[in-house]
Amino acid sequence: MPDLFAKYDLGSFCDEMFAGPGKPRAHYARLAERFSRLEGMRELHERQQLADQTFLRRGVTFTVYSDDRGTEKIFPFDLIPRIVPADEWAHLESGLIQRMTALNLFLADIYGPQHILREGIVPREMVETSKHFRREMVGFAMPRGLFVHINGSDLVRDQHGTYRVLEDNLRTPSGVSYVLENRQIMKRVFPNLIRDYRVRPVETYPNDLLALLMHLAPEHVPEPTVVLLTPGVFNSAYFEHSFLARQMGIEIVEGSDLVVEDDRVYMRRTDGLAPVHVIYRRIDDDFLDPTVFREDSLLGVPGLVNAYRKGNVALCNPIGTGVADDKAMYHYVPRMIKFYLGQDAILPNVDTFLSSDPKDMTYILENLPKLVVKSVNEAGGYGMLVGPHSTKEQIEEFRAKIIEHPRNFIAQPTLGISRCPSICGDCLEGRHIDLRPYILNGETIKIMPGGLTRVALRKGSLVVNSSQGGGSKDTWVLAADDGAAEAEPEAPEEIKV
Repeated sequence: MPDLFAKYDLGSFCDEMFAGPGKPRAHYARLAERFSRLEGMRELHERQQLADQTFLRRGVTFTVYSDDRGTEKIFPFDLIPRIVPADEWAHLESGLIQRMTALNLFLADIYGPQHILREGIVPREMVETSKHFRREMVGFAMPRGLFVHINGSDLVRDQHGTYRVLEDNLRTPSGVSYVLENRQIMKRVFPNLIRDYRVRPVETYPNDLLALLMHLAPEHVPEPTVVLLTPGVFNSAYFEHSFLARQMGIEIVEGSDLVVEDDRVYMRRTDGLAPVHVIYRRIDDDFLDPTVFREDSLLGVPGLVNAYRKGNVALCNPIGTGVADDKAMYHYVPRMIKFYLGQDAILPNVDTFLSSDPKDMTYILENLPKLVVKSVNEAGGYGMLVGPHSTKEQIEEFRAKIIEHPRNFIAQPTLGISRCPSICGDCLEGRHIDLRPYILNGETIKIMPGGLTRVALRKGSLVVNSSQGGGSKDTWVLAADDGAAEAEPEAPEEIKV
């Protein structure tokens, strides 16, 4: 084995790279061999420094709202990629397509005939008490019949190596810009290795996204104008907003740049008003239109919802998709798949307990030190209790919150999610990871081959979110042996550091 991995500890978790001590999995063998030719940790650190400097020059940042020392952070990146074989990816694709199909049917149903509620498969009260259920959208005919356009379903592997869906993100799933930037960095640092592995490309995502947005445009518009609506430069994901707008060749706008006249949306320009037909919005429902939702919002566009209702503008994602983001609703997705598709879920959920259910509530309160408790409407690793890693005071604080507002929490067992070797100081250690693929629902369902692998860089941590000390890795989905998938284009000669 290369010296770099000589002291690598597998622990008791499923390891992505190693099947056993000193035994790399078949799809990692070439990487292990390539790393054996590095001049130890010194060269690996030099290459990591090159990657970090490139991120800095390219301005790849995110914002941590809770950090008083400064908000702008360079996105942490680890050089050891996560590699997914072709057959494994095919299984994930089929499960993600099934899940996206069922979630779209669920949203169409609850904002339409509500069959699933009438039959009691999903409790009506659970839907109607969801923070993101929009009664204003009941009976609204969505463009192309699509009630969700983009989903980022977070996946983990348990200690047995089984992929499970951890949660769904249907409102404004973020992070795809880091996927694209990570790939560019890896091409610079290890270009020959990527070429030799025949890694499937991810660079077509902006074009695929733009094609989806154009597909949503009103049918009577032959050359639609698409814009990206951002809350502004102080938003945590502003780098991604500007990056995607630039990649797609569309305007990035704030609410003050748009105006509604005669139920049509226009963009203010120096030469007058220009019509807008599709808005890729990175603003939550609450802030979209102060005449319908929050009256104090300065981020949205007055009259936007009425223009949307009249079919004069399309929104991606549609208003009201957040009800399926609700972590309590996640519990029912396997039932949705069975109800709408007559199939069992290809990708299982993590076992989930609802504190709104009296029996589950009792179990949760009795086992808080063993469970992970999540607020149903929070994201980014906020509003969460990891029982085994929490103090007695934190546990009691959550106990009181659960008793006071049972609808607001779910609990799950603490999973021993898989790990991948990561650069940790002067050695390589296993760190827990998840995977967020990006699923586009347009004329067909398209899935970027890979996605954002997030890594919990703090030792022992299960929280992978960048706001909580996490980082990311490049995700390599390998082309099928028969060459059916296009591999990465030939890379330049490897850079010497």
